[in-house]
Amino acid sequence: MKAVVCTAFGGPEVLAVQEVADPPPPGAGEVQVRILARGAQYVDVLMLAGKYQFRPEPPFIPGGEAAGEIVVVGPGVSEFKVGDKVMSRHSPGAFATLGNCTASACAKVPAGMSIEEAAIFRGAYTTAWHALVQKGRLKAGAWVLVHGAAGGIGIAAIQVAKIYGAKVIATASTEEKRAACLAQGADHAIDYREGFRDTVKELTGGKGADIVYDPIGAGVFDESTRCLNWGARILILGFLGGAPALAKTNHLLIKGAEAVGVRIGGLAEFQPDMYAEVMREILRLGAEGKLKPHISHRFPLEQAADAIQAIIDRKVIGKAVLVG
Repeated sequence: MKAVVCTAFGGPEVLAVQEVADPPPPGAGEVQVRILARGAQYVDVLMLAGKYQFRPEPPFIPGGEAAGEIVVVGPGVSEFKVGDKVMSRHSPGAFATLGNCTASACAKVPAGMSIEEAAIFRGAYTTAWHALVQKGRLKAGAWVLVHGAAGGIGIAAIQVAKIYGAKVIATASTEEKRAACLAQGADHAIDYREGFRDTVKELTGGKGADIVYDPIGAGVFDESTRCLNWGARILILGFLGGAPALAKTNHLLIKGAEAVGVRIGGLAEFQPDMYAEVMREILRLGAEGKLKPHISHRFPLEQAADAIQAIIDRKVIGKAVLVG
């Protein structure tokens, strides 16, 4: 099969297109998927550099999220059959034309959703729905401040928040990205780089945000704690700003606020029933057309290095997809 292989730790230059052996027949509880599209995301940047929490040693095939068609069903699998279109999770291995995964890591593609959309649907929307609804206790009328709002999980958060009747303030670094946030339903889109506390307070009538959705960390987290409403929740999703924040607990104390860690992989591992609820809800909303991924960049599989570079250069709005 054709695959994109990480040959050493580094940047996009370490990726090489190679012909490699097909995966073996799937084992018990597994399926084999002919992969037709796969997402490229910041996790892949970190994994290539050897800086992700899961650190496979080169050579390895990157990619964790994909969609395609089941071509072989392993022993004991009854919920899928050959020919089913599925979204699949790989750990890693999605930057290839074939991949094995457990049946539990697959979900059927909802009617009306394209393979490209399915390839980047689950990661972003499970994260956003779990964060806002389960962890953030989202209510209609709440003010939600979404950082990194033009990214994949940011746009997902805007869509989820609006479905549940929230008012969204999106932050993004360029006019193009802010326009994309407004197009996705955000009520306001602001430039955060020179500070955002005063703007958030003004937009919320002096009260502040009820929920902060923060995949950035560093100084963004610190300033977010300064524009919280009473009883607010600040959701910690990652550290795209380069470093974890040093939380000033006095701000949380004064506001009666909560800082809440969000890790969808941990939810799937430790609270599978709650994760199953997330999947049911996002698949239902996806089938109804209420959740729809935004794809700004499409590359053939052979140009995976270009996709990774586009992510590093912060050119991607929503998601980048590798096809073929």
